[in-house]
Amino acid sequence: MNTPVIAIDGPTASGKGSVAARVASALGWHYLDSGAIYRVLALAGLQRGIALDDEASLAALAPKLEVRFDGEAIYIDGVEASLDVRRETTGNAASKIAVLPGVRTALMARLRAFRQAPGLVGDGRDMGSVVFPDAPLKIFLTASAEARAERRYKQLIEKGLAANLDSLVQELRERDARDASRPVAPLKPCEDAILLDTTPLTIDEAVAFVLQQAQTHKLC
Repeated sequence: MNTPVIAIDGPTASGKGSVAARVASALGWHYLDSGAIYRVLALAGLQRGIALDDEASLAALAPKLEVRFDGEAIYIDGVEASLDVRRETTGNAASKIAVLPGVRTALMARLRAFRQAPGLVGDGRDMGSVVFPDAPLKIFLTASAEARAERRYKQLIEKGLAANLDSLVQELRERDARDASRPVAPLKPCEDAILLDTTPLTIDEAVAFVLQQAQTHKLC
């Protein structure tokens, strides 16, 4: 519990993943992409024919999965599944299972286990509010739906995945509404979180802001 945590939360494609990974690298800390954990469970559930609203089966599956991160590569039960994990369909499925209390409880211990010395930078939707409420630094990133859709579109195209910009804008708005209205750990900034609108910022500028805040909070 004495290991410092920088919790970076925000909606899909707000830049939190890229920012968190670079901040962790700059500090020499561990990095947690909590969304990838939910994506892995959603994908594994779909591959096993488990319905996305089957809370009991998904919760039972959560602790059984062997998940390994090797840089940007993600392995499920020893098989690389990076592209499938990052598909929009998987992301939408993850958003649906994330509203299930049993699933969140089943994954909580796995998420908190990433908290190791010298420190952790975690990104997600409830890193500061639920998973690491005692984090000394909490950042909430946001950006317009249009800006986020353009970022996600470029990411998908660069990875060789099909994408439609108009559809992405609509999907992001639907996910925002679903994440903000879910009964368990809804997406919203903590009272003690620092808000950062990344719409006009580059990744480097956002990273510099977070690192400055880390210095201000005497974390580095």
